[in-house]
Amino acid sequence: MKIFIDTADINEIKEIAGWGILEGCTTNPTLVSKTGRPFRDCVQDILNIADGPVSGEALSTEAGGMIKEGEEWAKLDPEKVTIKIPMCVEGLKAIKGLSERNIKSNCTLVFSPNQALLAAKAGATFISPFVGRLDDISHTGMDIVADMVELIEYYGLDSKVIAASIRHPLHVVEAARAGAHIATIPYKVLLQMVRHPLTDAGIRKFYEDYKKIPKPGESAKKP
Repeated sequence: MKIFIDTADINEIKEIAGWGILEGCTTNPTLVSKTGRPFRDCVQDILNIADGPVSGEALSTEAGGMIKEGEEWAKLDPEKVTIKIPMCVEGLKAIKGLSERNIKSNCTLVFSPNQALLAAKAGATFISPFVGRLDDISHTGMDIVADMVELIEYYGLDSKVIAASIRHPLHVVEAARAGAHIATIPYKVLLQMVRHPLTDAGIRKFYEDYKKIPKPGESAKKP
């Protein structure tokens, strides 16, 4: 399972890229609005840092406009830019049009296997079920992810499932168990994934014991 970061904060992306584990980045208007910067400027900076797919957002409500936006976004980097398209009839038309133009797309706001199947058939590069939002309304989001992966792999479709709207580290483990091809993870959750109380205690213990070791030329201290 590949790991993307879900943010528009350049400093967060730089830090996680420095860990050597970052394989892509997703953003959305909500995340970009927190930066106070233009969407295009954010995406351009992210492209300069992150390896792998980076999302731009189509905001038109009809397919022709979405395709035009996708063509403009793709000019930034045709290999890495992925156009986020919402699941709807016009979105499916746009995904088909972008696919015909060899422009990558990420179908978002997907909440059912039916929607995922349609997006895959239309030619979506990625499909993003929002598992946290499903959990919020008393559905088990990861069950939907597993169903989507099963459908796509059974029929040999080319789309990849991105587990999105990740809320906590357990979601990441569940996404991997469900067979998600990618999890896009907030910065805070990535930090939580690193930490474990036994690891922290072990590091402190090793450091304390290291300080007890005699330096060259010193005699061992008696207990």
